[in-house]
Amino acid sequence: MRQRLPEWIKRGIINTETTKRVRNILTAHKLNTVCDSARCPNKNECYSNNTATFLIMGSTCTRNCRFCSVNSGIPSLLDPDEPFHIAQAVEELGLKYVVITSVTRDDLKDGGAEHFAKTISAVKNISADIKVEVLTPDFQGNKDSILTVISAKPDVFNHNIETVKNSYSKVRPQAEYTRSLELLRFVKESAPDIYTKSGIMVGLGETFSDLKETLQDLKDNNCDIVTIGQYIQPTKQHVDVERYLTLEEFDDLKNLGIKAGLRHVESGPLVRSSYNAGNVVKNLSSCTCSTIV
Repeated sequence: MRQRLPEWIKRGIINTETTKRVRNILTAHKLNTVCDSARCPNKNECYSNNTATFLIMGSTCTRNCRFCSVNSGIPSLLDPDEPFHIAQAVEELGLKYVVITSVTRDDLKDGGAEHFAKTISAVKNISADIKVEVLTPDFQGNKDSILTVISAKPDVFNHNIETVKNSYSKVRPQAEYTRSLELLRFVKESAPDIYTKSGIMVGLGETFSDLKETLQDLKDNNCDIVTIGQYIQPTKQHVDVERYLTLEEFDDLKNLGIKAGLRHVESGPLVRSSYNAGNVVKNLSSCTCSTIV
């Protein structure tokens, strides 16, 4: 039996003219979003606020992580016009902060790094004032691929650690804990002016000691921003939720991140990597750590 969601995780249905407009723009440009593909609980709120997180390089991932609802299989060819269509959508939505993520494309020699770079450049060509955050796969540790993305000058380079080291074999069997940490370290060493960011899911059987270690590992590998949110099982075929953390426990995790020396921590049940991302970067100079419920 799947556990029932606690009240503090449930979200009401939002159906506004703005959400319809956002969906129409995405459909018109044949764009995917992680909001839909990953069944994000904040999707309707973000759409109602006239924003979305773009998912590039198709909707099919070459990996099959046991927590993720994105389709897994053989992906289609890259659409060379996708960067242009992303830029068009950004302009029509009037976005000043853009979050771009992707499926993992291990089938591509560069993991899709050049496509990321073209998409960043297309968006920044609209206006130099637009800030771009990328949430990338690990590119199998290929430093040339990472440098390709960096060369396009994203404002934030996000790569999610997702879970604690002891849970990788269960949750992310095709990924490596140390490889993800090394990616974050390499980004900051290569481009000190780019904010580095990562995210953790909780409720997968990890202990607070595990999480403390992970937060310290992220700090030690030059990560600036960390998001911490509750894992919610997408379907019965995905890894089970071990438990739902309380609001007080999310406060405790925020404090662990502060004590580890991280520059900014977002911690709360419905926190996700791209949720409230623009405001986080805007307020980062104040080093404010906050809990979102």
